[in-house]
Amino acid sequence: MEVGGQAVIEGVMMRNKEKFAVAVRTKEGKIKVKKEKSSNFPKFFQKPFIRGVVGLGYTLYDGVKALIWSSNQQLEVEEKLTKKEIIGTITISFLFAVAFFVVLPFFAANFIHSEGIWFDVLDGAIRVGLFLGYLAVISLAKDVKILFSYHGAEHKTIACYEDKKTLTVKNVKKYSRFHPRCGTSFLFVVLILSIIMFTLIRGPLWMKFAGRIVLLPVIAGIGYELIKLSGKYRKSPFVKIIVAPGLWLQRITTKEPSDKQLEVSIQSLKAVLK
Repeated sequence: MEVGGQAVIEGVMMRNKEKFAVAVRTKEGKIKVKKEKSSNFPKFFQKPFIRGVVGLGYTLYDGVKALIWSSNQQLEVEEKLTKKEIIGTITISFLFAVAFFVVLPFFAANFIHSEGIWFDVLDGAIRVGLFLGYLAVISLAKDVKILFSYHGAEHKTIACYEDKKTLTVKNVKKYSRFHPRCGTSFLFVVLILSIIMFTLIRGPLWMKFAGRIVLLPVIAGIGYELIKLSGKYRKSPFVKIIVAPGLWLQRITTKEPSDKQLEVSIQSLKAVLK
């Protein structure tokens, strides 16, 4: 059974089609686990290219719930975040991402060179540069470093499970913290696809801008299928070349986890597999 996951505040969320589990280490040093039923979409949407966009929405929904619960385990009762506060924060973050990674590169490229293929190349280059710079800057923060360590723990644990080895700290720590089916790789694939597909948009400036917004779900759907195939055929030399940039990027978004962080990740996966 295919398993995915994500790092949360002081922990890891693991998810399959049936359920998801969040495991965190509390301030007292204990591991706390919560299980819930996964959000699944109707079979009608489980078609190639469609399932990527719809599935991403459901995955994000479960991910938000996991983040709310994990963050609240680190806070006092009077400080606990509400669902409305978390959703508001994520909505603002999404709008910021669109403004920073779509709107800003578009108008910056238009200011430098407003016509032809060079406009699209500049737009894409600025977008990739902003993305890499953003990751590099946030990776310097202490809390983000801890989050990235749990991200590495998640990858190692899933790799051990996919290799059909017993889930122990000793076994899990042998595996790489890089994984082809990672959200970081997905984002990088989406960035590259966007450069290619945006060059196909022709017409006035407003049409080019509107196309960049409208095509985002299409690009996400294609990116999902490519990442899914890369996980299935990861031993193929051709696939290794395609996923190499995404794996390289994980050198920023993942860190080597401690044994205690691996213990949390293992507990999360075991809770899903039970």
